[in-house]
Amino acid sequence: MKIRIKGNSLRYRLTKSDIDYFSSNGYIDETICFGSQKLVYALQQSQVDELTADFNDQKIILYVPADIAEEWTTTDRVGFESNNSSLYLLIEKDFKCLDNVAEDQSDNYPNPLSSALAK
Repeated sequence: MKIRIKGNSLRYRLTKSDIDYFSSNGYIDETICFGSQKLVYALQQSQVDELTADFNDQKIILYVPADIAEEWTTTDRVGFESNNSSLYLLIEKDFKCLDNVAEDQSDNYPNPLSSALAK
């Protein structure tokens, strides 16, 4: 799972195995360590009406409504967003990059633009 923070926007990108884990458990998190401190970012299925986020005790949690979680994890739907507060939220499936990058992308979703570029 990747996180991107820019201004008042928060985006999570999940690989195939991340989506499978989230689908089975209703929760997934990652941790990044900064010396003796850490930041945890998580995605949690919840009984909320829309995507919401919270930050407490060095932990960011993005809450996903159950119906959105179900649709997102079981269909080809790429992602969901919420722009109903001062914080823009987005969850999406992580596609393989079209450029050559050093990171392992074997668990990413096929990029829908790759077939168009191959023509």
